Amino acid sequence: MATAPVNGYLVCGGLYHDMDYARLEILKLLAEHEHIRVRVAEDYRDVAAIAASDFLITYTCDVIPAHAEQSALRDFLSTGRRWLALHGTNSVLRFLKGRGWDAPRTAPDFMAMLGSQFVAHPPIAPYKVEVSDSSHPLVAGIEPFEVDDELYLCEYHGTQHALLHTNYRGEAPGFTAQLWPRPVSETGSQGTEMPGDRQLVMYLHPYAGGEVLYCTLGHCRGKYDMRPMMAEYPTVERGSWKLPVYHELLRRGIRWASMPRGTRN
Repeated sequence: MATAPVNGYLVCGGLYHDMDYARLEILKLLAEHEHIRVRVAEDYRDVAAIAASDFLITYTCDVIPAHAEQSALRDFLSTGRRWLALHGTNSVLRFLKGRGWDAPRTAPDFMAMLGSQFVAHPPIAPYKVEVSDSSHPLVAGIEPFEVDDELYLCEYHGTQHALLHTNYRGEAPGFTAQLWPRPVSETGSQGTEMPGDRQLVMYLHPYAGGEVLYCTLGHCRGKYDMRPMMAEYPTVERGSWKLPVYHELLRRGIRWASMPRGTRN
């Protein structure tokens, strides 16, 4: 008896990252499932294709859907579908001369869907990722691990079921929000922060009847990805993509996202 295909939609595009590399790596993982069919785009404009999809995966940086596209994403989630959001999907970036990179709160509805907004990160350096809920199938059996990646410092919206986390206390030079944890006078009015030093690395976020699985890991950058700010970036960065544990987390995320609604536990 023939089985029905599961239709996925991958949005991979934006600034300051090696989108070609990320796109290929995600597609290779999706290709491990012969029943999954995938359409690919750089943004959210094809709302009809998103509406026709069974699940959504996004790897972007500073790609903000227009108002009508946000409505389509909300409708997508309202039918109980799932969204695997990776790395910079929750970013809005503006460079302020003399002050550094800012994260303007110009897309509150979009960030409410995702459950967080990127605000800053310290210089790339190794840090330890801890398991927040070892009983959950998405991270069961995963041991604490060290990554050499961007450590996302975020504001949070709504409810998060923490799966992975790290701890950070220090500075984020080059960003307008430099000190972490931030003084109360510097916190944004649109979101909240985790108590103390904790920052979520992976979490589940229910929204409008659907659910988002967000993982902040996965930075990658090639030598041309900072144009026009610089002609060539001096180092090729592959972050967590070098680690088998990251590929395992992505495989689990893809299985979670693509699971038919009638077969979920």
